[in-house]
Amino acid sequence: MTKQISLFLENKTGRIGEVAKVLGENGINMQAFSMTETPDFGILRIVATDTERAVMVLNDANFAVILTDVVCVECPDSPGSLAEVLDCIANAGIDINYMYAFSIGDKARFVIKPSCIEKCESVLKESGCSII
Repeated sequence: MTKQISLFLENKTGRIGEVAKVLGENGINMQAFSMTETPDFGILRIVATDTERAVMVLNDANFAVILTDVVCVECPDSPGSLAEVLDCIANAGIDINYMYAFSIGDKARFVIKPSCIEKCESVLKESGCSII
């Protein structure tokens, strides 16, 4: 299980950059992130190199921060690999609330917010998936 940082940001030019700057100035790297938006605000979800410190510096910079448990998975970056992982999750009756992904070289990594963290991790481990 991994902790994800979620921030609610008003839709205003430069807000995401402000978050990146605060983290960067404190030596914290965003390993993965996703941004969703509505007309009035956005939700920035981040997996960071130092979650505890990131929460501290973001709170100090007056950002509202929420921590969420997520599952980070790594699989081969090849056609059908993601489908196999998602089939395992679906066959176990686990819902996915949201997910985001990226690839590096021959590996794909994705962050999942499942309906049941423990069951999802167990199912993925049993199927041979690499939990990060």
